[in-house]
Amino acid sequence: MLDKLRPRVKRFLDPIAEKIRINPNILTIIGLLVSILSAYMFATGYLLIGGLLIGLSGFIDMLDGAVARNQSSNTPFGAVLDSTSDRFSDAFILIGIIYGGFVNWIIGILALQASLTVSYVRARAESEGINCNVGVAERAERLVILMAGALLGYLFSPTFMGLAVALVMVLSYITVLQRIYHSWKELKDK
Repeated sequence: MLDKLRPRVKRFLDPIAEKIRINPNILTIIGLLVSILSAYMFATGYLLIGGLLIGLSGFIDMLDGAVARNQSSNTPFGAVLDSTSDRFSDAFILIGIIYGGFVNWIIGILALQASLTVSYVRARAESEGINCNVGVAERAERLVILMAGALLGYLFSPTFMGLAVALVMVLSYITVLQRIYHSWKELKDK
């Protein structure tokens, strides 16, 4: 869904990426460290800071790709590192939210499982030659929902964070089903 904003974001990020002279893999690791800090903030009860750090981590994640494109340094290893870091980031953030007591642990664990499965189905489909960029809750959407839950939780009631995680869980499972169905349609004709 947020993929439609990619051209606008690219126009914003590319001038910044042109000025950065750091290996994009280092930016990937910095983004992962920021997400670990976000998880820590959630685990210790700091909703607003945790949510803001999700945003910073997401920005760095977009920036590392822009820097790689700008420096013509897209590598297969960089792609593996980026994807793996994204999975760890997602897991750390949700674990921090669960540990902080902002969501029932079973809902949090199911949201974590669903989020990881969204990415797994895409990777598995792409290994079969299928472009599987479909679904209502890709990573960007999930992170935006968690940031909104943190902000609303800070402003009004921590219950909003739990609702955000529950929404991530439901939308992630829907996305898994959408990707499985898409893969089935693509593969049945082969």
